Amino acid sequence: MPWRELSIMEQREEFVRLALTEGANLSELCRRFGISRETGYKWLARYRADRGAGLGDQSRRPHASPKRTAQAVEAEVLRVRGESNDAWGGRKIGQVLKNGGMSKVPAASTITAILRRHGKLEERSAEHPGPHRRFERAAPNDLWQMDFKGDFAIGRGRCHPLTVLDDHSRYALGLAACANEQDGTVRQQLVEIFRRYGLPLAMLMDNGSPWGDSGGERHTAFSIWLLRLGVKVTHGRPYHPQTQGKDERFHRSLKAEVLSSKSFADLAHCQRAFDRWRPIYNNERPHEALDLAVPADRYRMSERSYPEVLPAIDYAPGDNVRSVDLNGRISFQGWIWRVGKAFRGELIALRPTITDGVFSVHYCTHQLGTIDVNNQPAPAQDSDQPITFSTSYPQPTTTEEV
Repeated sequence: MPWRELSIMEQREEFVRLALTEGANLSELCRRFGISRETGYKWLARYRADRGAGLGDQSRRPHASPKRTAQAVEAEVLRVRGESNDAWGGRKIGQVLKNGGMSKVPAASTITAILRRHGKLEERSAEHPGPHRRFERAAPNDLWQMDFKGDFAIGRGRCHPLTVLDDHSRYALGLAACANEQDGTVRQQLVEIFRRYGLPLAMLMDNGSPWGDSGGERHTAFSIWLLRLGVKVTHGRPYHPQTQGKDERFHRSLKAEVLSSKSFADLAHCQRAFDRWRPIYNNERPHEALDLAVPADRYRMSERSYPEVLPAIDYAPGDNVRSVDLNGRISFQGWIWRVGKAFRGELIALRPTITDGVFSVHYCTHQLGTIDVNNQPAPAQDSDQPITFSTSYPQPTTTEEV
């Protein structure tokens, strides 16, 4: 993927940040960004020479000045607040000023007082309902959360924002203005993300379309595609949106800092706004759940590259391999077992477990569930038995972070 016509500077900055992470593979990173190694080394050298000024325009962050007056400091507070679409509070603004080099940053309470004095907090409700526990994966790319934010009207049609977030770092991997919430649309966006950042170990989604099936099927064609890529698919517990709390919180930030009180002519207009904001969220916006670090400080790209051609399915010699028929069923030991219509035409492997008569059911490298041939009714050609699918919901948060 070559540099985009828009936001070339943001792509250069992202490339440099990822290249400077510990253990980064520069050759692979250059390939994913669609540039030569020479170009990659050039931008790294420019960044190291002047800490980013050589990458393009000067940073919008405030510069240090030992002679700032109280009025100038107040003006800086209001400027940063305005750039966040009047959404950031005292702690975030203070951290931005500190990151920008201000020598004497006011206390968060002082910044809050400045905002209140200028009428910037009149409509703000309490954002901290009380103590809560946070759960996160141990490393980047262990789990990505994906969801659609609620769609909204634009000048021509409706926009369906697709968001993809890394669970460990809260890094926004994708933010796309989509025309619909269909399988093909999501796959197209994910392929671009996979090519840039690599593959995660697992992805967490809710139970809606296209990753969930309204008819009650456990798997869909979309989830089969992810499993085929070696990505484990997990779903949020039904009626528990807090399971995807990090992505839900990201949606709140997106609404407050980008969408609130704005109107958009079309999807391209939305995408330009998203493209401007995503680097700010990843690289500049302090995250309170990260002790006011930015997501980019904790993210590194995946070592698992996206395969342009899917690898062949290879099962062990001792596996009992069955082909799933058009009705989503397999035949094994005289019984018909229902696997799911999403697996039509796919090869499924059954392996004996330590329990006699119980077999684990596998698709590629993923265990789908088990079947138990003990105490089954007499085999019948006109009936089938369901396999017992594995169910593992991620540990939910009770309240998500700001």
